[in-house]
Amino acid sequence: MKAIILLGAPGAGKGTIAEELAKRGGYEHVSTGDMLRVEVREGTQLGRAARSYMEKGELVPDQLIIEIIGKRLASARADTCLVFDGFPRNVAQAEALEREVVGHGGKVSHVFLLEVPERVLVDRISGRWVCRKCGAVYHVRNLPPKQPGICDVCGGELYQRPDDNEQTVINRLKVYRQNTAPLISYYESKGLLRRVPAAGTPEATVGTIMACLGEDGCCDRD
Repeated sequence: MKAIILLGAPGAGKGTIAEELAKRGGYEHVSTGDMLRVEVREGTQLGRAARSYMEKGELVPDQLIIEIIGKRLASARADTCLVFDGFPRNVAQAEALEREVVGHGGKVSHVFLLEVPERVLVDRISGRWVCRKCGAVYHVRNLPPKQPGICDVCGGELYQRPDDNEQTVINRLKVYRQNTAPLISYYESKGLLRRVPAAGTPEATVGTIMACLGEDGCCDRD
């Protein structure tokens, strides 16, 4: 098992980039945010515990995140190549992830920091709308649906997540700076961190990451 990690503030594009890496490089996208939202929607014990934190833009406690990651890794094949989006968010989680990956005979091979100016982050998130049915993402200005409030893909209802309003976004960025930024120093000290400008198009960002991976990439390619 091998893994790469995408770091970056809320709105940096980690999910979009991870999906593109899954398509182009054969990686399996692991999003703790998506997994937690499923738990919340289904009303599981984990989802109920996480919901109050997510709606206030606060970080979900480590023990809950580590539990869901542990389940994911336990179900993965030995030759799986993973790209983590939204995890880890602090040094304790990073250490726990490394223990889990190593425990399954794998390693964390690369860590990419997606760098985007804060004003761009606030605009990206506060203008974001999501389909309730299929999860497709839109932006009121940059990527609007053809019909307001309706998903182009499946016709489902579009809504704004409780943690995507402007005030909550500002709080999320503050929490990120306080709790997640130390990961930069942690991974730099391990020689794993690469900084990637990510204010441009997803294609440009993915291209930069793929060039960094090169022959040392996470997955074998034909």
